[in-house]
Amino acid sequence: MISEKLRQLILRELELREFEFSDATTAAMVPGWDSLSHIRVITAIEDAYNIRFSTHEIVGLKTLGDLQDLIGRKTG
Repeated sequence: MISEKLRQLILRELELREFEFSDATTAAMVPGWDSLSHIRVITAIEDAYNIRFSTHEIVGLKTLGDLQDLIGRKTG
């Protein structure tokens, strides 16, 4: 399940008022989520959670569920 913190962060970075996210949501499904906004979202997540992702980790993400799981592993 996507946390409210992550949901709000993505909405803010993509300048969206509302969007229904699920674990299966991919970037291609979200309006305005392109390669440039992807960098903004990842950077904002790193700052908000005080974590860092490797390039390998980022490339391996396929869904928001994958991203939420990775955040959970990094924040322990």
